[in-house]
Amino acid sequence: MNNTALFDFTVDKTAKTVSINMEFDADPSLVWDAFTVPEILDQWWAPKPYISRTKYMDFKVGGQRFYAMVSPEGQERWSIQRYTSITPKTNFKIFNCFADKDENPQLPGSDWDLNFSEHEGSDGSRGTLVSISVYNESLERMESLLEGFKLGMAATLESLKNLLATLSKK
Repeated sequence: MNNTALFDFTVDKTAKTVSINMEFDADPSLVWDAFTVPEILDQWWAPKPYISRTKYMDFKVGGQRFYAMVSPEGQERWSIQRYTSITPKTNFKIFNCFADKDENPQLPGSDWDLNFSEHEGSDGSRGTLVSISVYNESLERMESLLEGFKLGMAATLESLKNLLATLSKK
């Protein structure tokens, strides 16, 4: 694939939805694992210099991931992701919200719909398109998070792209 991989970030305030599309030069099963295996997820799910630390993750419908984004100074920002639907290798949906260290959710949160599809690059190589839709029931919450969310997602997905390049060579 070319080096100018797609990163598309679209905001629809009327629908209270953010749509993110990104292409990766990696096999769909590897990209799926990067989102669903905590040992891989923690290697990229935070914008640098933050790191992601999963306390536990139960990837099944009704299960959840409880994790923190940790600053270089050790400050923790906890979140809960509840898995509401899973279609293996192609889609999963989560309800995501911030929380305190004792797993008390800070509502409202947002509903995420993540889709994974095979994508052929311009050079004929096999890659993956990840399409994420994030719905916020509160427009005010969405607007308050937007600027940091766009920068954070761009940096985080760039980290994933770099990690996938490394993992694909193994």
